[in-house]
Amino acid sequence: MSASKKQIKTSFAPSAIGPYSQAIEIDGFLFASGQIPITPETGNIESDDIAEQTHRVMKNIEAVLKECGCDFDAVVKTTVFLTDLNDFAAVNKIYGEYFSKPHPARSCVQVAALPKGAKIEAEMIAKVK
Repeated sequence: MSASKKQIKTSFAPSAIGPYSQAIEIDGFLFASGQIPITPETGNIESDDIAEQTHRVMKNIEAVLKECGCDFDAVVKTTVFLTDLNDFAAVNKIYGEYFSKPHPARSCVQVAALPKGAKIEAEMIAKVK
């Protein structure tokens, strides 16, 4: 018999802009959809600056984690999408501020474009406490 999926939804992260959930919890794991730097209160990307966009993405991820009773220590895998790999050093520095050792496994790739003109998107998998 298959395990039941639980939808995770919070108003402290942007609402889904398509037919998907902010996150799904199943079998003790949280699978979070990609977060772009949308400010939940406005529904807009408020800055073109990669540092500000990265902090916003991490705050959005944090809100999803909190809704499930987790924090960044529960994250086991992340994927970061950048529209310009020249931003990697700046993103990596900020990303590192949110995680402690042992850091989660991670992939980072350059993509041609992201929704709403975002420069960064990140998704993650976490072990639910």
